[in-house]
Amino acid sequence: MFDLTGKTAVVTGGGSGIGQAIALLFARQGAEVVVLDFNEGGAAQTVQDIESGGGKGRFYRCDVSSAESVQGAFAELPRVNILVNSAGVSHIGKLETTTEADFDRVFRVNVKGVFNVMQAAVPKMKAQGGGVILNLASVAATVGIADRFAYSMTKGAVLSMTLSVARDYLDQGIRCNCISPGRVHTPFVDDFLRKNYPGQEREMFEKLSKAQPIGRMGTPAEMAFLALYLCADEAGFITGTDYAIDGGFTHLK
Repeated sequence: MFDLTGKTAVVTGGGSGIGQAIALLFARQGAEVVVLDFNEGGAAQTVQDIESGGGKGRFYRCDVSSAESVQGAFAELPRVNILVNSAGVSHIGKLETTTEADFDRVFRVNVKGVFNVMQAAVPKMKAQGGGVILNLASVAATVGIADRFAYSMTKGAVLSMTLSVARDYLDQGIRCNCISPGRVHTPFVDDFLRKNYPGQEREMFEKLSKAQPIGRMGTPAEMAFLALYLCADEAGFITGTDYAIDGGFTHLK
């Protein structure tokens, strides 16, 4: 089950965190994984890990906020069976503490980036008779979270774009879904704690973990398993859907 042999999977943001976990898992399931990431070192490490496990991988340094950079990377790809839009940045702040520069930075990566990559991938998918797109949204798209104004705005846009693409390309055999993670233990969390709570990292980690009804943060690997199902042929009847994977945060808070 969930065999991706013979498929080419493009994963943006595959150099770290959730994107890296997805890239590694998809490769283990037989896909040739193409990592697009601005972080060249992280992307190279992901590909090295894929190849050391006997898989096929390659990477392109790519700035998803630049249409030119994205189109250049996709010009190298003869086909795209699966696209996972995992590249993203965060911002902490409410309306009054979000500057225009902050707003523009988060929008360029999280919204325009997803737009650029889908716009490059969809023509290839149409030409080959179909494909699968999975976008990473967030519980912040549908739940009010303190101090996440700009970030929540972008993830709401990702959810809306997912529904629109699913509707518009249904007849071309393209499925498009998104997943909405809750708090996941990624390098971003560790960096956030180091910068904002020096000397209190362990205490604050426990506090953030217990804020999830299930009592802990999720892991990138857990996000990857859901991504695998939604991108595999076994999920062929699923499109235009957002899946919360949040330890009960959305409905059990």
